Amino acid sequence: MTNRQIYAKTFGFSLRRVLFSVLSAVIFLALLAGGFLIGHKIAGVEAGLLGLVIGLVIGLVVVSLISRFISYALKAGQIAMITRGVTEDSLPDDVIAEGKKTVKERFLTVAVFFAITGAIKGIFQQLSRLLTRAGDAIGGDTGRGIANAISTAVQILVGYLCDCCLGWVFFRKAQSAAKAACEGAVIFFKHGKTLLKNIGRIFGLGLLSLLLIGGLLSAAFSLILFQFPAVFQNLAAIFAEAAAEDSEIPAFLTNPTTLTIAAGILLGFILWNILHGVFVRPFVLTGVLRNFMEAGRNDIPDEASFALLDGKSKKFAKLHAEVG
Repeated sequence: MTNRQIYAKTFGFSLRRVLFSVLSAVIFLALLAGGFLIGHKIAGVEAGLLGLVIGLVIGLVVVSLISRFISYALKAGQIAMITRGVTEDSLPDDVIAEGKKTVKERFLTVAVFFAITGAIKGIFQQLSRLLTRAGDAIGGDTGRGIANAISTAVQILVGYLCDCCLGWVFFRKAQSAAKAACEGAVIFFKHGKTLLKNIGRIFGLGLLSLLLIGGLLSAAFSLILFQFPAVFQNLAAIFAEAAAEDSEIPAFLTNPTTLTIAAGILLGFILWNILHGVFVRPFVLTGVLRNFMEAGRNDIPDEASFALLDGKSKKFAKLHAEVG
């Protein structure tokens, strides 16, 4: 199966993730509004603000639960089916049902994996800090820019690595989730040169997605917000008053036009980030996961391989010692 065929077959997971993202947003806003209205009706504006805060807290809890138990399950099911597609070169007719079945059968495995994802990220963040220090050592704005660019790139790569490790967990059915995740980290380091060819795909498609989708969304939001000039004139006046006392407030916030455009860009970026993560990223992941699985299947890590990473990260060495 080609990457496009696998992506098309597993696209249903992306649609369901969007549905639950929208549902989460509706529930969150409803709880905010409900909290304010109830408090306001009972005891006035101050109680309404208190109700708003209570609604905010409840909303964050509910959205977090939906994200962790539903969105994570859909993401895990999609990765499981992409993994099957690239390793077995075929997928069942009903990939949604099969993905749910796979996640349900290995629920504890998936739960354990997400529990140790923080440790996996910590391993690479620890190594990332060594790289960003090189940028910081240059000093000045240039050094900080280099360090920030390195940090952002590493964070993006770590996200893909964690997904590849989860795919490896599904592939290595006989291994525990923790041990298989450790194997995945080792594969990344042993075959770094092979996997680095994915960087062009990751950042190239990401940049194209940002320019096209993010640009169009930002323009659309800006046009919509320009229909409410009074709102941004008032906001700009507030920022201008604050800027008189605090010189660190950017000048563009004090201008109604630039403030409106900035708000449109911010909203466009937020929506782009959601759409990119749900629709574009799985396509990129399919190609990345194919190369990852090919490298891992041809050279399954052994204990000697684990030593390569034990010396580079204390967190990995600790995790390795715990899983045996």
